[in-house]
Amino acid sequence: MKMYLRACLVFLLFALPLAQAGADEYSDTIKVFKNAGESGTFFAKSYGYAVFPTIGKAGMVVGGAYGKGRVYAEGAYVGDTSVTQLSVGFQLGGQAYSQIIFFEDKHAFDEFTGGNFEFGAEASAVAITAGASAEATTTGSSAGASGGKHDATTTTAGSGYYKGMAIFTVAKGGLMYEASIGGQKFSYTPK
Repeated sequence: MKMYLRACLVFLLFALPLAQAGADEYSDTIKVFKNAGESGTFFAKSYGYAVFPTIGKAGMVVGGAYGKGRVYAEGAYVGDTSVTQLSVGFQLGGQAYSQIIFFEDKHAFDEFTGGNFEFGAEASAVAITAGASAEATTTGSSAGASGGKHDATTTTAGSGYYKGMAIFTVAKGGLMYEASIGGQKFSYTPK
């Protein structure tokens, strides 16, 4: 069974989109979140944020996710980050999505950038829809994109900081039964 799980994990990690994000991808992704309603209000009231233009996620019993991002503090680009996630359980499919993590204050920023940071199982994100037929949820990002990413809007209220961080996602495409941010691990490298 262990051999099967390892083989699946290796396959999934190579199957994920691992392309480097260019500078335009970062500014385009930030623009999407700024124009998506509720997530846009966090730029003015947060100490900083980490933005991931594309996180690829795939799973077939064993799942994996990977993405590269940039970290900003007080409006300035201060370093690079990457996210990995491993999950085991009932899941099937794949998806790609953008994600932003807002830091309420310097303490939350320092916690994220202080080494290897990981979200616990209770962590959740607000899924921002890209059209009227997609659903938003405060428990994960399980909606597929139903329109262009530039049409994204926040359709749920009540999101805010949890332990100093607020997380939003925009589905870029794909369909996956399980999609959550619990267990995401982040590394950080200063600029």
